Amino acid sequence: MTIRRYTLSKAERLSRKRDIDLLFAEGQSFIAYPLRVVYTVIDEQRSVPASILISVSKKKFKRAVKRNAVKRQIRESYRLRKSVLHEPLLTAGKFLTIAFIYLEKELVSYENMEKAMEKAVRMLGEKIQ
Repeated sequence: MTIRRYTLSKAERLSRKRDIDLLFAEGQSFIAYPLRVVYTVIDEQRSVPASILISVSKKKFKRAVKRNAVKRQIRESYRLRKSVLHEPLLTAGKFLTIAFIYLEKELVSYENMEKAMEKAVRMLGEKIQ
């Protein structure tokens, strides 16, 4: 029996400017409302199978408190579902960079965010195979 760690480490967060530029220049995207998911497969070996970036528009949410609340919702829902995505990536030997961009103009419930993230992770799993 293996123990799953439901954490989101620093290595799993996308922060290198070169990787971010490559993601938005060459990445493919789809919508799992209220999220737009941009992803690309990376050739180089990484310590984690998927790195993520979360973006919430300052134009839609003027207050940082609300933007941070949305980011927390997205991070939490991804953190709980990332194992579904990591297993096929590890078996295929592929590495992903993913950006989750929030599209809605108002806060959505956590249940709706969970459904959107579940759909996004499922679609990513289908697209990488």
